[in-house]
Amino acid sequence: MTNTREEAEVSKPSSLTKSIGFGASAEFGAHVFKVNIPAGRAGDVIVTEDYGFLAGVDGTPEFETRVILPRSKWGKIADTARKDFNSRLRATKASPSSWKPSINLVDRMLGKELCVLMWASEPASDIQIEAICLKWTLLRPEERWWLYSMTAAQGGLAEDRDRGWRKALYCAFSDIDMVEPNRVRLAKIDQPENFSLFSQ
Repeated sequence: MTNTREEAEVSKPSSLTKSIGFGASAEFGAHVFKVNIPAGRAGDVIVTEDYGFLAGVDGTPEFETRVILPRSKWGKIADTARKDFNSRLRATKASPSSWKPSINLVDRMLGKELCVLMWASEPASDIQIEAICLKWTLLRPEERWWLYSMTAAQGGLAEDRDRGWRKALYCAFSDIDMVEPNRVRLAKIDQPENFSLFSQ
């Protein structure tokens, strides 16, 4: 698996770089993901990719809605994403964050990883979501980025549910019988060190 130019850009930030939320650049016009969480237990969590100053370049839109997930399902995956992202943010001496009932800003690469987790969880049952969260945590960041790129190319918008790679993510992540203890142990041992700003 080769790294794209975009992935290679994820490196230690300059001392002048300021972030907000989950590692998102605080600079005006930055390319970020926005996670809109409604108050209470009802409603949907909506994730949009905001291209910032890239909007209009080569036909790039201002933003794209990537996934809409019921609040009830979001509650079952939110803590997994929060813990994963915060452990990596702390490793780079960046401030950790938490999900709030409002618009939460997320670094563009972490946002892609979050979409993979949410896409896989869309049609899942409660017990399948447990397996999905486990398998997602065992993936390296670059593996999640690759899955995002493949899925987004053919079905990366909110209305593309149950199509192509979107459906494949659910099938692969939710297969409970494929979670083998020994493979899990080896996967944890094999995590790369200092791969990038947000590697584990």
